[in-house]
Amino acid sequence: MGQVAGVRRFGAAALDLAWVAAGRFDGFWEAPLKPWDMAAGIAIIREAGGFVSDYRGGDTMMTSGEVVAGNSVLHGKLLGLVKG
Repeated sequence: MGQVAGVRRFGAAALDLAWVAAGRFDGFWEAPLKPWDMAAGIAIIREAGGFVSDYRGGDTMMTSGEVVAGNSVLHGKLLGLVKG
């Protein structure tokens, strides 16, 4: 966590993803999630020009329950962190 200024959570993945799309959050990651927790947020982020993937950079969020979201710069950096 030494690489971030802070981590904030409001308890609803759908809200956190929507806030990434709106630019209120720079990025978001979480697992395990259910498809209904992230489906709308994934669509909103992609429509806003953001990036969303599973922890390996793939497109299996709905089956893996893993989600990483951010802009073009931050998404790749978050992937590197969650991959360990």
